Amino acid sequence: MIDNSDMLVFWAVVLGRLLIPLLIPRWPLPTILAALVLDGVDQTIFQVFTDLPLDGYQGYDKALDVYYLTIAYIAAMRNWANLPAFRVSRFLNYYRLVGVAAFELSHLRVLLLIFPNTFEYFFIFYEAVRARWNPLRMGKRMVVIAAAAIWIVIKLPQEYWIHVAQLDATDFVKEHIFGAPLTASWAAALANRPWVLLLAAAGLLGLLFLARWLLASRLPAADWPLKLAADPLPEEIDERHEQLAYAAQTRILRPALLEKFVLVSLVSLIFASFLPTVRATSVQLYAAIALVIGVNALLSHWLALRGRGWESVAREFAVMALVNLGIVYLADLLLRRGGAALSLQLPLFFVLLLTLIVTLYDRYRVIYDVRRAQGGVV
Repeated sequence: MIDNSDMLVFWAVVLGRLLIPLLIPRWPLPTILAALVLDGVDQTIFQVFTDLPLDGYQGYDKALDVYYLTIAYIAAMRNWANLPAFRVSRFLNYYRLVGVAAFELSHLRVLLLIFPNTFEYFFIFYEAVRARWNPLRMGKRMVVIAAAAIWIVIKLPQEYWIHVAQLDATDFVKEHIFGAPLTASWAAALANRPWVLLLAAAGLLGLLFLARWLLASRLPAADWPLKLAADPLPEEIDERHEQLAYAAQTRILRPALLEKFVLVSLVSLIFASFLPTVRATSVQLYAAIALVIGVNALLSHWLALRGRGWESVAREFAVMALVNLGIVYLADLLLRRGGAALSLQLPLFFVLLLTLIVTLYDRYRVIYDVRRAQGGVV
């Protein structure tokens, strides 16, 4: 029987992984670093503080990785003034999504090496640059070189270590660095070779001094003091009524609608791999996604034409979630006539996930469109 304290720890971690990424659009660098750290330590937290079985951990971990990276991609659509960098990030994001979806269908671990998660570190690189320098100073060549360096030097070894060799970092450190058996506690491991901590601290200090030296003597002069919050939106589109007016001028059937369908479908496929099974076929599931996105697009366009919308993202999310729940349950009734159905819990989770992605995408796509129309200089 699972202990209540175990479930408390489990849900605290899960809620952290679900809620922290929601701050990425406004505080990109600190929140994606927080999400990255929590992603790296959650398994260790479960191992140390609970007795929960971790058989399905990989599926859970991959799905929540995709969740926060999808929000990061949409945040880049909102915040990034450097359009070549955004286009590279778009390729990296969808390339990884396709790879993870293919892995969930085939379970071939080598696919996670072939389709590495370069987007995450590229996002961090861009935001680290933007924290001190104007990102428009980066040309297309520099952006591509940075992405290639992250791909080859950092991500390929990391993906091989984690997904092909299947080596656990915490186990490796305990056994090979501290020289303790895997069954030993971390207190015993640290006591076995305390000098390792001193070396680690010295190495960290060395890296800090190196970074300070690079900032002072090798890198160009900073354009502004440390800036962690997202930049203000372009003046032409920073008010909600301006965003609605721009949205009202766009066609419903356009590439953005297709991208939303692809994005939500890939994310849904990945989440479905570890959530309770769907009794509907894949075709029926994707048809339901297309129906929800289509109805959302029609409703949003109709409201935009009348200059109506929600100032609050949270309020828009709540209203659209109720609308989408109605659509899904209507689809469920139709599926039951054909001998298929959706489980009760599954539609609720997918509707909330779909609504969140579509709400954020629709909000921030217009900002990207304005930047693209003006050459990425606003």
